[in-house]
Amino acid sequence: MDTLRIVGGNRLNGAIDISCAKNAVLPLMIASLLTEEEVTLENVPKLRDVTTLRKILEHHGVDCRTGTEDIEPTKTRNRISRSLTLSAPTITSNVAPYELVSKMRASFWVISPLLARCGEARVSLPGGCAIGTRPVNFITDSLERLGAEVRIDGGYVVAKTLKGLRGTAIDMPKPSVGTTHSIMMAATLARGETTIKNAAQEPEIMDLANCLNSMGAKIEGAGTSTIRIYGVERLRGTTHRVMPDRIEAGTYAMAAAITGGDLLLRRVPEELLSGVIEVLRMAGADIECTSDSIRVTCDKTELIPCDITTAPFPGFPTDLQAQFTAMMTQAEGSSLITESIFENRFMHVSELCRLGAKITLKGQVAKVEGKTHLVGAPVMATDLRASVSLILAALVSEGTTTISRVYHLDRGFEDLEYKLSRCGAIIERITDSEIE
Repeated sequence: MDTLRIVGGNRLNGAIDISCAKNAVLPLMIASLLTEEEVTLENVPKLRDVTTLRKILEHHGVDCRTGTEDIEPTKTRNRISRSLTLSAPTITSNVAPYELVSKMRASFWVISPLLARCGEARVSLPGGCAIGTRPVNFITDSLERLGAEVRIDGGYVVAKTLKGLRGTAIDMPKPSVGTTHSIMMAATLARGETTIKNAAQEPEIMDLANCLNSMGAKIEGAGTSTIRIYGVERLRGTTHRVMPDRIEAGTYAMAAAITGGDLLLRRVPEELLSGVIEVLRMAGADIECTSDSIRVTCDKTELIPCDITTAPFPGFPTDLQAQFTAMMTQAEGSSLITESIFENRFMHVSELCRLGAKITLKGQVAKVEGKTHLVGAPVMATDLRASVSLILAALVSEGTTTISRVYHLDRGFEDLEYKLSRCGAIIERITDSEIE
């Protein structure tokens, strides 16, 4: 099992190319089940979650072919742009087994295109990061509203429809990205009009809608709280470029701030991070934006404490809460971090405290006392975002930090060690046998 070793104390300076978004590419891959024709996704990141979902889709009969293209070669490495072509002329299985679905929660979303195209789907209840309860009842209730019969059988959700799905009005109890993705995919092949009220407004929703529309779907209002889908008889193939990863961009922006560095984040538009940029400026970072890049500079001796509450887009993302908590350990004063999305997303706190952070928890609120002197120590990643928060803290810790269980990191960050080391970080990936 791999481990990261980080020697802290260096400012980050340089440029980082932002990869395309994990949270966008997964539903895009799943959408390929809706058509018999080829769907090509451009600039697909090399991530563990992409590999896992690819295996799941291949189980259903999807042919997955990877293409590569070198762009911006350097003396030491070529940056690789990967395309992924998915073709599902025939669905060979409408069953998504436990051993595959349990590895990644988003794979549960295959239930919608399988149901829409085959009339029946049997999908295991999901797994994923242990960051809190994320019930699938929003999705199953919505499928029932669309005319499906849904039941639980031996740990599997079984959904079927004899006469096909039909359009309806769905008023969601609260915005849910996964449910919005699922309803959009199912409703594209339903008869009539489907309206989603209180829909999630995340940019990844818009990216999926844009791809589905290029496949022949008729979707309006994606990115707003009300989405309308007009069902069509069939969808065609398409080529679609995956949107940039706003969570990766926000993470590196905070890496610049916590180290007092200067980073140019390329291939990411400002609008994907508008709420995060506002908070970073309040915290003392200087940020310059162009049409496709963001430059973050900061004097770490002048970080200002900030209180934040996570919220659905366009609010502060829950996927950046752990990173922001780490950053606030270096602010001059105390900060309050309120987590409103997941009830168990402070597992990184105990590990940050091992490095010397002064953080107290009360319910869903973390009080962070800065400015604390952090000292390197062995720590353990508990989930994807927690793992990268430990990296940020390690970058400013005195001495060496070793982070174990970094397979969580590989689920959502492409080439992180390479990107950070190019900007001055001392970071290496090692095996457990190499740890002294």
